Parts: sequence; C-alpha cells; structure tokens
Amino acid sequence: MTSESEDARFLPGRHQIEAYGNGGFRFGGMSHRGSILALPSGVRAWPVRGVAEIDEAALVPIIAEAEAIEILLLGTGKEPAYVEENLRTLLAAARIRLDAMQTGAAARTYNVLIAEDRRVAAALIAVG
Repeated sequence: MTSESEDARFLPGRHQIEAYGNGGFRFGGMSHRGSILALPSGVRAWPVRGVAEIDEAALVPIIAEAEAIEILLLGTGKEPAYVEENLRTLLAAARIRLDAMQTGAAARTYNVLIAEDRRVAAALIAVG
C-alpha cells in the first residue's frame, strides 16, 4: 500500500486493523501511511486528513458499496468531532448508519464487528 499507483493502494478483502498510529495503519500484513477506507471490497487509501476535509466526494467509494454496508465507523482522529448534517443525510439516504468516534475506538470496534461478520465499513483518519 505504499506505492503511488492507485491500483497498488488497494488491498482486496476484509482485514483486521492490526495497528494504528504514527500517521498510519497496519492491516493484512501491510502498512500504509495516511487515512484509509476499510470497505467490504477491500482496504484503500483515503486522502482525508481531518473531519473538515470530508465532503461528498470523499464518501463516493462508501456510497458505491452501500448495499454491503449497514454501519460506517468514522474514526475522527485523536479527538471526537462533529460530522456535518449534509453528510449524515447523504449516508442515511444510502441506508448507512454513521457512528463517529476517535480513530482508536473506531478501529477496535471495526475489528469486533468484522469478526462477527457484520456489514460494516470504516473510514479511519490517521493519527500521529
């Protein structure tokens, strides 16, 4: 996941988040610096560095897999953060429930829910 090629920045399949911090994540035996989307189709780089950068375009990959997602866990970084109502409405229209929490809590919750084979995705903002 460290290559700049968009295809190389995607790891197919569902993977536990093995570690987070130092500006990135470990999953599937790989590491990635920066934020990630853990979707039913796989894990990919996400160019978001903070909640304020989340817009409709940032949610496109999530909405594209809406049929396979019941819950989206949003890791907001080190601190809890407010998610704009228009983004909540967009996800609700796609029948995706949003749970926003600090990135560490979101990563741990994601791991529990995929172990239970739940229809979950995670949008995780990297923390330092």
